[in-house]
Amino acid sequence: MKMSLCRIVRPYYPLFKRQNSSTTKSDFRDRSLYKYFVDFQTRWRDNDVYGHVNNAVYGEWIDSIVNKYLIEKCSLEPLKSPLIGFVVSSHCNYYSPVSYPSKIEAGLFVKRIGKSSVDYCVGIFDNCQSDKASAVGGFTHVFVDRINNRPQPFDDEMKKKLLSISHMNH
Repeated sequence: MKMSLCRIVRPYYPLFKRQNSSTTKSDFRDRSLYKYFVDFQTRWRDNDVYGHVNNAVYGEWIDSIVNKYLIEKCSLEPLKSPLIGFVVSSHCNYYSPVSYPSKIEAGLFVKRIGKSSVDYCVGIFDNCQSDKASAVGGFTHVFVDRINNRPQPFDDEMKKKLLSISHMNH
């Protein structure tokens, strides 16, 4: 007896959905929250066997936009800077699939800034036109001294640049 995956999953779908299924500020899907954007072109190889961009690719986009911002706006030099960022946690929530061929736009804002840590939020917008993100992810960086790998506060200039795309400045 053959049973489709949809018939198996459908009764459990409410368990997978967020308690508050309407889009709220707390799920960070609204494009207006994002302060810095980068375009990415999906590639044929990005699709998984289901015809959607594989979850690992979302991680690459998230990592790329954060590091592009740090290099371009915060003067981070990955091979020379005295402070380097260690990712200590990461996440991604998926709302609608993205598939090749699509051009996506990743948006970035800073959710929280500590003495040596930063929480980033990244929205993935399919075909660069949607007002709601197809996926929302991010990670926490702890900045450490390159030599001893101990947390170190970032300088005022870097903090200023991070605050400029902060959710707190919304």
